Amino acid sequence: MRGKTIIVKGLIPVIILAAGFAGMQAMVLSKTPPKKQARPNPGALVETMRVSSVDRRVTVWATATVQPQMTAELVPQVRGRVIALAPGFVVGGFFEKGDLLFEIEAIDYELVAEKSRAAMAKAEYELARIESHARVARLEWERIRLEKKGRPNPLVLYEPQLKNVRAALASARADLRQRLIDIGRTKIYAPFNCRIRSEAIDPGQYVTAGKSVAVICGTDTAEIVVPVPLHEVQWLCVPRTLKDKACGSPATVSIDVNGRSFSWQGRIDRSLGEVDPKGRMVRLIVSVSDPYGHRLPPDRERLDLAEGLFVQVILEGKTVSDVIPIPTGALRENSSVWVMNSDGRLDIRNVEVIRREKENVLIRGGLESGDRLILTHLSGAAPGMKLRLAEEEWQ
Repeated sequence: MRGKTIIVKGLIPVIILAAGFAGMQAMVLSKTPPKKQARPNPGALVETMRVSSVDRRVTVWATATVQPQMTAELVPQVRGRVIALAPGFVVGGFFEKGDLLFEIEAIDYELVAEKSRAAMAKAEYELARIESHARVARLEWERIRLEKKGRPNPLVLYEPQLKNVRAALASARADLRQRLIDIGRTKIYAPFNCRIRSEAIDPGQYVTAGKSVAVICGTDTAEIVVPVPLHEVQWLCVPRTLKDKACGSPATVSIDVNGRSFSWQGRIDRSLGEVDPKGRMVRLIVSVSDPYGHRLPPDRERLDLAEGLFVQVILEGKTVSDVIPIPTGALRENSSVWVMNSDGRLDIRNVEVIRREKENVLIRGGLESGDRLILTHLSGAAPGMKLRLAEEEWQ
C-alpha cells in the first residue's frame, strides 16, 4: 500500500508538466502570425542653407611688425665740445623739422673765419693794385703807338699777374665760405619730424666729425612690411610708380590691448619686389600716416603705432562679381557640392572655386541663388539619395 502511494506522488508532477506543455502547444497553434509590413525609408537627415549670388570685396588678412619710414643717424660734420642740448633730447623725445637738437662750440671756427676774411681783403687789395698797373701799362703801350710792332708781351700788360690775383681772391672767398659753413654746422637741427631712438651725447662732451651720436626715426609715416601669399597678390592693387600710389589697396591696421581695440587706416605703398623662396610670400609695404596721432585732437584717446608693435593687417582688395559664398566645410572632393533638389533628393554638382577665404569659399557655376546647399556630411552619399530636412524635424 505504501509503494502505491509513492508511485502516485511521483506521477503527479509529470502529469502537471505534460498538461502544461500540451496547453502551451495548443495556444501556439491557435495564434495567428502577424502580417509583415514594408517600412518606408524616411531619408537621411541633413542640415541645409539657401545660397545667393553676391558681389564680394576680397579681404586679405596678415600679421606684421611696425617700422618707421625714415631712420637716420646724427653724425656731426665738425668736431668740438657740446655746449647745449635741446630740452627733451632723450630717448623717446619728439621734435619737429627744423628744431635745434644740440650745439657744438663754434669759437674755433669763428676765429678761422676771421683769418679768411682778412685773407680775402688782402686779395681784393692786391687785385685792385694789379688792375691799376695793367691800365697804366695799356695806356703807355697805346701812347707810344707800338701797335704796328705786333701784340705786346702779356707780362707787359700784367695779364698773368691779373689771373694770379683773381685766382687768389677766388680761393680766399671759397675758404671764407667754407669757414662760415663750418660755423653753421656747429648747430644740429632736426632734418624731419622725428623721435629720438637712441642717443650717446651729453653737455661738455667732445664729439668727433663723422662719428654717430644719435639715431632718429621719422614720425610722419609708419611702414609695415606685410608678407602676403603669392596667389593673394592678384586681388590687391600694388602701386608700381609714384603716380599709382593713390591707387594702392586700403588697409586697416589694428591691435588689441587689454580687451580694447585700436586701429589705423593705411594703404599699400609698394612691393619690395622679391618673393621669399621658402614661404613663397610677397612682401608688401603698407604706409600709415600720423602713427603717433599728432594731428588728432588732444582730448581724443589714442595709442601710438610705435616701432616694433606686432599688428594685424586687413587688406581690402578688388571686388569679385556674381559669386556665391559657401562655408569651407560644404565644399566636397573634386571641387563639388551637395544640393538638395526640389524632390528631396541629393544632387552632386561640380563648381568653380574662385577664392578660398578664412571661413568661406567663393564659387561660380553649379549653384544658383535659392538652391539648398547641404552642410551635413553623409557617409556613402550618392546622387538620388533621399533626404529630409533637419529644420523640419526640429519644428
